[in-house]
Formats: sequence, structure tokens, C-alpha cells
Amino acid sequence: MLTGDLRNKVDQVWNAFWSGGIANPIEVIEQITYLLFLRALDSDQTREDNKALRLKTQPVRLIPAGVDAQERPHDNMRWSRFKNMAPAEMFDVLSNQVFPFLRGLQTSGGPAAETAFARHMQGARFTIPTPGLLAKVVDLLDTIPLDDRDTKGDLYEYMLGKIASAGQNGQFRTPRHIIDLMVALTAPTPQDTICDPASGTCGFLVAAGEYLRRTYPDMLRVPAQNKHFHSGMFHGYDFDNTMLRIGSMNMVLHGVEHPAIEYRDSLAEGAAADAEAYSLILANPPFAGSLDYENTAKDLQQTVKTKKTELLFLALFLRLLKTGGRAAVIVPDGVLFGSSKAHKELRRKLVEEQKLDAVISLPGGVFKPYAGVSTAILLFTKTMSGGTDNVWFYDMQADGWSLDDKRQPLLDASLLGLQRFTGGRSQLSESEHAKNNLPDVLERWGQRSGTERDRPRTAQSFCVPKADIEANGYDLSINRYKEVVHEQVQHRAPGDILAELRALEEEIARGMGVLEGMLK
Repeated sequence: MLTGDLRNKVDQVWNAFWSGGIANPIEVIEQITYLLFLRALDSDQTREDNKALRLKTQPVRLIPAGVDAQERPHDNMRWSRFKNMAPAEMFDVLSNQVFPFLRGLQTSGGPAAETAFARHMQGARFTIPTPGLLAKVVDLLDTIPLDDRDTKGDLYEYMLGKIASAGQNGQFRTPRHIIDLMVALTAPTPQDTICDPASGTCGFLVAAGEYLRRTYPDMLRVPAQNKHFHSGMFHGYDFDNTMLRIGSMNMVLHGVEHPAIEYRDSLAEGAAADAEAYSLILANPPFAGSLDYENTAKDLQQTVKTKKTELLFLALFLRLLKTGGRAAVIVPDGVLFGSSKAHKELRRKLVEEQKLDAVISLPGGVFKPYAGVSTAILLFTKTMSGGTDNVWFYDMQADGWSLDDKRQPLLDASLLGLQRFTGGRSQLSESEHAKNNLPDVLERWGQRSGTERDRPRTAQSFCVPKADIEANGYDLSINRYKEVVHEQVQHRAPGDILAELRALEEEIARGMGVLEGMLK
């Protein structure tokens, strides 16, 4: 549970970076991530030391023993040691001893090289500019408790929430409540193998892991499922090394020991080794990222010949999914109604060759302040034999937060997010539903093969038969099928309006006559 006191401490760390000269939030997160890793490494080493003491054996050395080539004790690199040093000495140790150690961690072959985070340390950069700022940040981080898995995971998520600008390649952080909705819609199981090929901070993978822990509390007591959860279930790819470090730390802090978070340009040639490897795809790929068309995988271009990354990612999802696998992915609205040959052909493939389950239109502004583009969630199942019967549409108007750049909550925190229905009834009043549609989306998704089939197209959600979609050129825009009810308005008779205007003119004329009389 993240208390107000813990939030204040994180805010103090954040403010220290800003006032100390580091204003880029991604750089702040990266530097904090390094320091958290060093603190965790020292904690793990202490545990190994105590274990060896009890068993009267030699401890596993995550941090080497002895001295380095410059005769400096390796123990200087332990958090518990350098946090008590003078600022200048601490700065020298971090600059000249710790970071060279981190950059060589994976190639060292030591026990620490096997951690999920270590593989992305090769390009680690220490950019804290002054000893004073380093000492202040270390002091502040040392007061934050990191022993409880839920607390440290929530703390890191809270820090990630401060990233308020899109990355260079069009990537931005998906709001956590939208991620939670998509995870709940796909309902991961302990047998799933989950992939996000544009993983960024690994928000989807973290949320899937948390969903599994809540839904299957005994899962980790089953040895096979425990092993799968920690070493085979979660796969994330990105070609931004900073994001890989942040994403790996996010997974580790949320209790996943060995997630496969790897460097990969998912659309590039040569990245097809894991075709049909996953049973669940959760993703919000970059819509307008740069694309090296010549290096784009040829098999994706065979599926859809285009330079648009959002279409190529859809083709990629189909390649990555095993037959029977399902996906919940965010796409820009243009994918739903674009008129190019590539747009139409990809939509036809989803409807005719796979099973398109749902199109959920998201409210404009849901991704502010990063981007204002209109988007939707596509849910589909890879069948390679069709199966689309009816497609469920939902017109989401509100997600619980204002849709401007400030994204302020519109309801009390207890009424935001996925409020479960009780006895088939929403916990939200009608006015609260108007501000937060998420619980209704989840509830009606569960009824898409039942009562939702009978809802009129004037409703917020309804089903559309495949034949209608085919007749409309596979257009998946909800506005193509939604019927708008126009309210009848009674206007006044023109003669009455003219009589009123005449009376007003006469009143004005009388008033002007009075004013003229006063001026004589």
C-alpha cells in the first residue's frame, strides 16, 4: 500500500533531481533505477553473507571480495558502505568504481550477471552532476522501505507515472487503468505465455503478473507454475536500452525473477525466431515511430505491404501468436477506417481469417499529455480459420479522468478503475458511470455472447454481425454502425418571434426618446 508519506518521499527525490539540474524525467528514472539496483544488490549480498554464516560455508559473491586493480576495496561498491561516505568520496566511487563494474556485470560471469537487470547494464551511464546531489538522493532513497514486494512495486509505478513526455520513437506510457482493463478483458491464466513486443516500462507484463497473483493465489505454490511464472511466462522487447533497464527493474521489483526483457527491433528482419510462441499479446505499440523500411521483416511485408508501423505491428501480433492465442492491443483510429489497400486487407484478414472479438473506442484525450490521437482497443483471437460471427463494439466516453492535459481524477479514488459489479449491478451511480465507463466495459464484455446481442445500436455497446461489416468494406469504426437518436425540438412560430422583436424595437425607441428629452 502506497501511503501519502511514501509518496512525499518519492516526490522529494524527484524534486531533488529537478533542483539539481536533471529535468528529463526518463533520465531521472534511469538514475534512480541504478541506485535501487545497487541497494537491492547489497541487500542480496547481505542475505548471502548471513546464510553462509549460518551454514558455515563461503558466501555467494554478488559483489566481488577483495580489491580491484587500483587496490580499492570492492566492498566500497556496497550501498551500506558508500551511503556513509563523504559526498565527494561517494561521487568518486560511483563514477570510477561502481559504474565500470555495472557496465561489465554481464560479461563478468559472476552470480550477479544472471539477474534480469544485469543484461542491460552494458551502456549504463552515471549522469548525476554533483556530489551534493548524489548524497542528497542516496539519503532520501535510503529512507524508503523496499522490503515489501507490493510497496516497492507500487513505488516504482508511482515514479513511472511522472514520465510526462513521449519518447523519441513515439513511445509513451499507457495509463495504468487502461492496462488493467485490457488485462482483465483477456483474463490471463497460469498457463499463458505473454508477450509485449513494444514493452517500454513493461506496464502490461507487470499488470498481467499482478492479475495472476490476485486471481490464482495458490499458483506460485505449484512448482511447475512457479517456474513458468518466474522464468518463462513474461516476454518483452524494445530497442531503447533505457526503457529495457527501466522495464526490467519494474518486473524485478514486482517479484518476477527472470523475465525475458530483451533488446529487439520487433519489426526488423531476423526477429522471427519466436513465431507462434505466445498465447497472449498485450501491447500499445508506437504509432508514428521511425521505420527502416529496407530492414523491415519481409514476412510482415507479405502480410501487409505498408510503411505504417501500426499496421506492421498488427501483422507482427498475428505472427507471434500461436493458434488459439488472443490479443488486446491499442491502435490509432485510422487503422479502423483507413482506405488504403493495406488498411482494408489487414481488416479483412482479422475478420475473415481470424476471430475479431471486439472494438472498444477509447475517449479522445486518454493518452494526454503525451498525445491527443483517437484510439481503440482491438481484441482478437488467432484461429487461421476465421470464426468471426459478431463483433462487439463499445463506445467508451470516459475513463474516470479529465481528458485534458492535466488528466485530473473526476471521482474519488475508490470509484476509479475497475469497480466490480455486485449481483449484476454496478457499484457506480448513473452520474458516476458517466465519468467512469471502465466497470461497464468489463461487465458487458462478459455478456457479449448473450444479452449484448439484443442491445440496439443506439446503446453504448452493441454487436454487429460479420455480414454487416463485410458489406461496409470491413470498416471497423463504431460511428459506421452506431445509430444516433435525434431529440425532437419544438421551435416557436416565426410570427411570434417577429412580434417579440417588434415589441423590443418599440421599447428601444421609447427609451431613446426619453434620453433625447433629458439632453434638451
